[in-house]
Amino acid sequence: MAGHFPFSGHSSRVSMFFFYERHKLGPALQERYYKWWYDWAKTMVTKDPGLKAAKGHEFSRFPYGQHAHADFHLRQGLWATALTDLGEFIKGNLLPRLDQDALHKLEANHHAMLETLKATAAQQPRQAPPEIGWFRHS
Repeated sequence: MAGHFPFSGHSSRVSMFFFYERHKLGPALQERYYKWWYDWAKTMVTKDPGLKAAKGHEFSRFPYGQHAHADFHLRQGLWATALTDLGEFIKGNLLPRLDQDALHKLEANHHAMLETLKATAAQQPRQAPPEIGWFRHS
């Protein structure tokens, strides 16, 4: 019951970065994608008394996670790094709590949201990558 999300399997900030690249999402749309997941996770946490007591404080600031404001070696990779932390929390703590119907509903909502972002991205093309590329060591 993993779902079809960028963090469902083995994920890292690199795989998240390439998820955004594959869908041609620039930084503003990456933030919108991340915020969708953040809001969903925060709602799930606040509705569960145990999770709220244990993890609620971690949703008191945006974005979520210990690496939330780090770009590491990624250029324009802040939202990839943030989604890695949030995605691991969702994958390990929230998705297993969903029954099949709830998971299918989440997948449908995710698909619709991603299609909307992709349509927006087509109208607002992302800046072309530099000659060396966005993902590089400095």
